[in-house]
Amino acid sequence: MSNGNSKWDSVKRYKLTKMINELSSIAGHGTELVTVYIPPRRPIFDVIAQLRNEAGTASNIKSDLTRNHVQDALSRTIEHLKLFKETPETGLVVFCGAIPTGKGFGTEKIELTSVIPPKPVQISLYRCDDHFWTDHLKEMLKDEKVIGVLAIDTTEAGIGILTGDRWETIDTLSSGVAGKHRQGGQSARRFERLRENELNEYYHRVADHAKQVFIDQYNVKGIIVGGPGPTKENFLKEEYLDYRLQNNVLVTLDTSYSGDEGVREIIDKAQKDGILAEFRVMEEKQMVKKFMSEVHSNRGLGIYGIFDVIKALQSGIADMVIVTNDISYVKLDFKCKVCKNVQERIVDRSALIATRQEVTSKPCPSCGVLDFDVVEKDIVDYLQELATMTGSRLEVISGQTEEGAQLASLGRIGGILRFRPM
Repeated sequence: MSNGNSKWDSVKRYKLTKMINELSSIAGHGTELVTVYIPPRRPIFDVIAQLRNEAGTASNIKSDLTRNHVQDALSRTIEHLKLFKETPETGLVVFCGAIPTGKGFGTEKIELTSVIPPKPVQISLYRCDDHFWTDHLKEMLKDEKVIGVLAIDTTEAGIGILTGDRWETIDTLSSGVAGKHRQGGQSARRFERLRENELNEYYHRVADHAKQVFIDQYNVKGIIVGGPGPTKENFLKEEYLDYRLQNNVLVTLDTSYSGDEGVREIIDKAQKDGILAEFRVMEEKQMVKKFMSEVHSNRGLGIYGIFDVIKALQSGIADMVIVTNDISYVKLDFKCKVCKNVQERIVDRSALIATRQEVTSKPCPSCGVLDFDVVEKDIVDYLQELATMTGSRLEVISGQTEEGAQLASLGRIGGILRFRPM
């Protein structure tokens, strides 16, 4: 994935995003949730010493339950840190605390989650609060490169941004500039002068909006300017743009449209010309385009649907699998506590409770005992396990893009086979 760290692929990004969302949703019953950020060069033993001091301070907490939870969380964190001889290359983040498992006090369970982040940790932080501090990790998931897109002609302008796996039109402006043909009673010179004034005012408005969006709001790394006719060239030649944007124009493109449609057309053209090949959204476009071409061909290499894809992975004939990050399937394993027989189910989250009740209400088909351990696994984790075993490529794409919508119509998952099955 092109985010400055090739090792941080789409599956890892999906998992980290999911983990952050889950941690962010946790609310402790008191200040019992411990967050520790360790920057790359900070010695582990130094952090352990700090946490031991914090454990001593926690003995002053008046509430017995809160005091025990905090001390247990710190003790668990210290034991976890002892597993590391040195701080990882990008640092380490640990979340540990008393997680409520039901309503009311006394239902909490001490749980620990740690992550080696995709980018170096920039802060050294210890917090004990009623929530986990995840903002610094969230910032790491933001793509550093944001490209501005300006689609302009004399009638309208569209201002958009492309970042990571998404693009959007932020603003559109109508020019209000009269057409080239003057109305009766006006001299050609007077009409042209009025039109030039209107164009000048319009260009200044576009430049002001571009500055607000591209510099003040998004701090883009470059911009692409496009549109029909010579308007874009005139706009740039007269240097209406803020100098920081003027000096950062990547390319100008001829398009059929301006405004919102122009933004879309510029991004498509930039893809075809290879200008934005490093951006994730373009990678996703290419992957889904290749997948859809296989689906609509007669080669039989394009498949879709959760069960067909899993079957292809299990048999080792899947070359690439694409799944959206909002897919709602879950893998359930019902393991008999006596004979260890496992019943597997792939179900939508909406059917999770019903499936649990259905399977656990019937005796084990192997030994007849009615006693199971139930393990729930995220479907992407399961797909990755299968892909790793068979050397297949797994890609997680955004469900919020046009490509994600295309895949959603086919069950939010598809694959390309290595060869057509017999």
